[in-house]
Amino acid sequence: MSRYVVSMTLVLVVLWLLFSGMWTHPVILPLGAASVALTVYLSPRLGLLDRDSDPVHMIGPALKYWPWLLWQIVRANLEVARRIIAGPGSISPRIARIDTPHTSDIGRSIYANSITLTPGTVTIQVRDDHIEYYALTGELVEELEAGEMAQRSRQFGDAL
Repeated sequence: MSRYVVSMTLVLVVLWLLFSGMWTHPVILPLGAASVALTVYLSPRLGLLDRDSDPVHMIGPALKYWPWLLWQIVRANLEVARRIIAGPGSISPRIARIDTPHTSDIGRSIYANSITLTPGTVTIQVRDDHIEYYALTGELVEELEAGEMAQRSRQFGDAL
């Protein structure tokens, strides 16, 4: 039995127990166990179980990146709300292009999704060497060009 099967089983069991809250129900608990068993049985046969899908090695990098990203989302939400209250003269929408330091598809995907998750910006197109995005203001373009999100998403993507 590979370590990927073991780690996937443990993570699925823990997540199922946390999300369901049905720890002692005589019908639901066996159905949960059956769903975990079926998922673990089918995943290797479908070619879905390898290092890239191993959830355990992602925990550390995720615990570093997600809180920072969550703070960026909250901060950007407040900024967008401030601009809405200030009126239409406070926005200067634009489409911009930023080079991506990511060499892997997962890294580019994390970066592009992080841009889209941050209010006031939306990824339009992802290419091998750059990302095109919409920004509500020039300040958002400058913030992305400063490179902190690229650096943090690269550290997270490279750790995967």
